[in-house]
Amino acid sequence: MILMTMIARLEDGLPLAASVQEDEQSGRDLQQYQNQAKQLCRKLNAQSPDRCTLEAGNMSFHYLIEQGVCYLALCEASFPKKVVFAYLEDLESQFHDQYGRRVSKVSRPYSFIEFDTFIHKTKRMYVDSRARRNLGSINTELQDVQRIMVANIEEVLQRGEALSALDTKASNLSNMSKKYRGDAKYLNTRSTYAKVAAMAVVFITLIIYVRFWWL
Repeated sequence: MILMTMIARLEDGLPLAASVQEDEQSGRDLQQYQNQAKQLCRKLNAQSPDRCTLEAGNMSFHYLIEQGVCYLALCEASFPKKVVFAYLEDLESQFHDQYGRRVSKVSRPYSFIEFDTFIHKTKRMYVDSRARRNLGSINTELQDVQRIMVANIEEVLQRGEALSALDTKASNLSNMSKKYRGDAKYLNTRSTYAKVAAMAVVFITLIIYVRFWWL
């Protein structure tokens, strides 16, 4: 289930639109999650990963960043990741078409609150199990969701760690992996050259020995 959706401007975290669906079945209080969502949006910047999942106990925040805007959804942890990112992409496409040129000009929070109507309509489509089954062909066009960065919301907010730092760590790990592969290739090449050189020395020594004794 998608319990909350928030759209915010990236440069300052200003909320532009939002939709909250109270979880009446469990009586879960979403105020804490709303506060976390606002804090998260203020921490994001141009260097942050453009797609990320943040675990929050039995809930998860998922966001994507496009055209200077963050689209964030709070879901139950069991909700399929590929479905929620397809949902966020639909919101991004419609929101950018309607308000893209006005995003940088507004100064009042929730200036596009009327977008809530589209959020509700789209959310119903993605939450409905029958509709989700029909989205299979669309979801295959998404990037590999297994490669989306995953972090813990409490660690990010309590430590004050920017999401850009996580992206830097991921890049460093990737660079270290590439360096390791490069070093391994270099060492293998050197080993091959050493073997060839040793064989050449043996061959030349044999030729000299034959010429010395037989000629």
